[in-house]
Amino acid sequence: MTLTVVVLVAFSIVLDVIGQLCFKLGLDRLPELSGGFRLNAFWGQVFNAPLLWAGIGAYVIEFFVWLEALSRAPLSLLFPAAALAYCGVVLAGKVVLGETVSRRRWLGTMVITAGVMLVAIAGAQS
Repeated sequence: MTLTVVVLVAFSIVLDVIGQLCFKLGLDRLPELSGGFRLNAFWGQVFNAPLLWAGIGAYVIEFFVWLEALSRAPLSLLFPAAALAYCGVVLAGKVVLGETVSRRRWLGTMVITAGVMLVAIAGAQS
């Protein structure tokens, strides 16, 4: 992978993590609906939630960054690298949201990271 592709994939991963954080924070900040769950009221709240729009914006930008990365490197190399977004979301959930992350989930996150490294090393040697 060239430096440009690495930067594009890293930027894509960061945007994915930011988008997920915005979605979670935005939904958590929506007020409770009285009288149970009402779909129309819920969608009205969603359309007026700035953090949800920020998450959508992050995903739109990520879409174009991803397309640029795909134009420069094979999908079989890029897609496994994009799995690092999962690792970033787990870490952000712990650090930003204060979520509890079990040892098993940390182990799974490390396995994903090791797998991405193996794919990247194999891709560099091809």
